[in-house]
Amino acid sequence: MREFTAKFLGSCAGLGYIPVAPGTFTSLAAAAVFAAFPVLLELQVAVPSILIITAVGIWASGVMEETCGHDPSEATIDEFAGQWLTLLLLPEGWVTVLLGFAAFRFFDILKPEPVNSAQKLPGGWGVMADDLVAGVYANLSVRIALWLFSLAPVSMPL
Repeated sequence: MREFTAKFLGSCAGLGYIPVAPGTFTSLAAAAVFAAFPVLLELQVAVPSILIITAVGIWASGVMEETCGHDPSEATIDEFAGQWLTLLLLPEGWVTVLLGFAAFRFFDILKPEPVNSAQKLPGGWGVMADDLVAGVYANLSVRIALWLFSLAPVSMPL
């Protein structure tokens, strides 16, 4: 039961078992859920949600590593948490969500430091940490992009 629960939660209800790009599909699902429920934009809801997902992810990913090896591709709860961290406290809107999705995938795949170092932490900590750091990078990048768009001489609806 422990292993089943860890695989179910750690794979985001099975998204991690999609044969091609499971992390990308999970990130897309996380972005869609975030956009569909405006209550997630509220700090008092978003922060505890991200913390709970992270705690569950540390446990579930750690259990999944025992049977599937180091940082298994099926463990995609880290992408879910990282994507939500990317969108935390950003303005509402589909442009923001799309920028956040693209920025998060970019940093999660590229893994600039300290994202790369964070994934070397032991167990579920490493599985989750690199995506959370990538989420911070992506959040800051989207903030900069939105600021630059606001300076553009042509009015762009965001």
